[in-house]
Amino acid sequence: MLQISPAKIAYIIIRAREFDAGFPGTGHEEELRAFIEALNDDEKASLVALMWIGRETYEADELAEAIATARAEATAPTEDYLLGIPMLADYLEDGLGALGMSLEDAGDDVLRMT
Repeated sequence: MLQISPAKIAYIIIRAREFDAGFPGTGHEEELRAFIEALNDDEKASLVALMWIGRETYEADELAEAIATARAEATAPTEDYLLGIPMLADYLEDGLGALGMSLEDAGDDVLRMT
């Protein structure tokens, strides 16, 4: 089971899309980096595992294994690792889909976070 709320994942996806758009001077990278850095270790491991599921490194039914591996292999700051992944937002969204969730599931919760 994911140890991070769908609203936080959706927020990261939205900010990652803005970051990927690459508008200079908008502060999207700093905001996204700070948000991921502030997550607790369980949330970070779940986020990495979700991205791995989205890029098909793991299957959805291997979520627990992916989370355990993310914890065990965390040698760099999670925000550095994730922001270095091209198509991060797509992988996270695909991971949600593989787990039977969608951005719409977070709905109004995301609006309260912005």
